[in-house]
Amino acid sequence: MTRQIAAPTSPLARRLAALGPAALDALPPATLAALPFLWDLWALPHQLPPPGPWRTWVALGGRGAGKTRAGAEWVRSLVEGPRPADPGRCRRVALVAETADQAREVMVMGESGILACSPPDRRPRWIATRRMLLWPNGATAQTFSACDPESLRGPQFDAAWADELAKWRRGPDAWAMLQMGLRLGPDPRAVVTTTPRPSPLLDDILRAPGTVQTHAATGANRANLAPDFLDRLDALYGGTRLARQEIAGERLETQAGALWSPALLESCRAPWRPAFDRVVVAVDPAVSTGKSADSTGIVAAGAVMQGAPRDWRAVVLEDATVRGASPEEWGRAAIACARRHDADRIVAEDNQGGAMVESILRGIDPTIAVTRVRARSAKGIRAEPVAALYEQGRVHHLRGADLAALEDQMRAMTAAGWRGRGSPDRLDALVWAVHALLVAPAATWSEPRLRAL
Repeated sequence: MTRQIAAPTSPLARRLAALGPAALDALPPATLAALPFLWDLWALPHQLPPPGPWRTWVALGGRGAGKTRAGAEWVRSLVEGPRPADPGRCRRVALVAETADQAREVMVMGESGILACSPPDRRPRWIATRRMLLWPNGATAQTFSACDPESLRGPQFDAAWADELAKWRRGPDAWAMLQMGLRLGPDPRAVVTTTPRPSPLLDDILRAPGTVQTHAATGANRANLAPDFLDRLDALYGGTRLARQEIAGERLETQAGALWSPALLESCRAPWRPAFDRVVVAVDPAVSTGKSADSTGIVAAGAVMQGAPRDWRAVVLEDATVRGASPEEWGRAAIACARRHDADRIVAEDNQGGAMVESILRGIDPTIAVTRVRARSAKGIRAEPVAALYEQGRVHHLRGADLAALEDQMRAMTAAGWRGRGSPDRLDALVWAVHALLVAPAATWSEPRLRAL
């Protein structure tokens, strides 16, 4: 009989798959039955615990990346011994989810939970009245709700699995109680499997000594997902913050007091490109060149300018920023961006290069229209009027455009100044583009008046 087993990932698994169904059928029945439960054979690299000494392993990933399976298999590796009745390294495990229902339905009974992953001769028994798994060798795993941190007061463990910690409503209290209970055995450890939603607790855990981290996007587990799952998600959410967090599994940090909040950025998506009255490309040139140099910010945006200024709308079209480029290289990148979008003008900051910035651009294309601008106030002060236009719903980001790095910088700009790493080159270019499209023209606009004769 032909058997179907998981998608091959390790070198040995690929060799087995290459042998074909006939070779697998020739294996002894006991060996063939054991193959699906040999986790080291099928695990993806991000699903295996990192080597070396650590206290907490944080497994970050997108939806469907295989985090739950990684947590369940890690628990198996700790509690199971060489034979079903032999003791493993750990005998008391805590299973903590946000609610008791989620702990039971996902961590214990889910399709990737502990019961589904365990071979028949080592499968634990679920004791519902005690919210506990009991293995043939006497090891136990008890489920807890993070909504009830006090339930973790008293029990003690030599291992713990915390699932979807980033969404725990009482996360700090529950994590503190769990850490106090991790006090059995020579090397008590915890694994955290979670989608990286913004969470101060998650940030604290990742910064703590003894924490190691793995990461995977949903696509890393493509072989075990429905064929069109990723394509459907990309069509629905591609280019959004939600996709970066829930599918790419990225940690998206936001500074306290940021001028652009995650919710504000999500609300400004434009589904299509309107007919523009004006398009500009803004350039914030880098001071130096080379691998360690700042980037040259290049951002294209267009505006619909019908009616009074309060009715004008702008759409950010592209972030064409280049890093470590020479003046000739960033000049050509800016002009190429202007041509792609049929821009009316390039707006270039000249604080660093003065007239040289315009000379570089005109040396590449003598016909290009260039306006030089000079920063006379701090970055946070210049950004505030532009952030206000976003809050009024007057600036949008074109859906499908790759603006992820730009939006990262936007979330790190506060009224008190820049709080991110390096220089906000992309954001500076955005500010100049929106200023040229909406702020500066509005200052000189006057409403038409009817004169009486």
